[in-house]
Amino acid sequence: MDVQRKIIHIDMDAFYAAVEQRDNPDLRGKPIAVGGGKKRGVVATASYEARKFGVRSAISGVQAAKLCPNLIFVTPRFDVYHSVSDEIRSIFHEYTDFVEPLSLDEAYLDVTVNKKGMPSATLLAEEIRMKIFQKTNLTASAGVSYNKFLAKVASDINKPNGCFVIRPKDSIQFLNTLPIEKFFGIGKKTSQKMKSFGIYNGLLLREKELYFLVKHFGKAGKYFYDIARGIDTRPVISERMRKSIGTEKTFETDINTVFACITELYYIAKDLHQAIVEGNYKGKTLVLKIKYHDFTQHTHSKTVNYPLTDFKQILTISKSLLSVAYKEGEKVRLMGLTLTNFADEREDIPQLFI
Repeated sequence: MDVQRKIIHIDMDAFYAAVEQRDNPDLRGKPIAVGGGKKRGVVATASYEARKFGVRSAISGVQAAKLCPNLIFVTPRFDVYHSVSDEIRSIFHEYTDFVEPLSLDEAYLDVTVNKKGMPSATLLAEEIRMKIFQKTNLTASAGVSYNKFLAKVASDINKPNGCFVIRPKDSIQFLNTLPIEKFFGIGKKTSQKMKSFGIYNGLLLREKELYFLVKHFGKAGKYFYDIARGIDTRPVISERMRKSIGTEKTFETDINTVFACITELYYIAKDLHQAIVEGNYKGKTLVLKIKYHDFTQHTHSKTVNYPLTDFKQILTISKSLLSVAYKEGEKVRLMGLTLTNFADEREDIPQLFI
């Protein structure tokens, strides 16, 4: 007989914004947005004070400023966020080696068998949240259940600074009334499509046959069929193959000369090289991304037969890609470099943005 798994999903509350408010008392209690800017870029994280006005991650800085006129934009400090994230992960590993980071601010933990020998995953989650606060002075929310899908959904129920548990016997009742857009893995477009078929919650999703879901949603149909029944057999994977690592920069104002592009490319390549060295990554394909003023985007890549670990090599290839991709006078709003085609397994860390 299979052992019932015990999964915890930890999600830091407004992580980047919370770190900035922790480190700068003048920002506490005020609506802030990390990233963006009134002219360019997108919001990485908004404080809860800003969220009351509708400011959310991934919206433009221009839109965020319109929603909240008193919004304070803060430049991201990714080195600090990485450092704090490392502190938090060290806490996770006090309890289990089965830790699957999803990003700097969230992770799955399988505590079915844990280092503390504690039978209650709920008590473990509360203890982990308490330790995080004691060590970092930041709050975290937790979801506890018997699989990853339900734990992920649960962590969002009592945010911020809360914990929610979905027990096996309660899962179907919980899913019955859960709005379809709240299902993890069902985004805005998919939820709209489901609603066009009369699927508004878990109960209505579960009423659909497998063939219907596969017909209209492809391979994802099987996933939707399972999660409507509280089924998710995916294990917590502590390490996985990383497919790429990259850096990119959105400019405050468009740049429109080769000289300006080369100058910015130098610093982007510097940041990428630092990430490669720190992570000991060995990729053979370099990709240049350029987004123009009208939001059209182009990528150009070059593959070599050796790992790109030397800064001069990366910069030389970057310049050669730029010479093909860019023409003098074109207005550029964003450039980025990505290293891919890896040969070894590394921890799955998130894309870096500058």
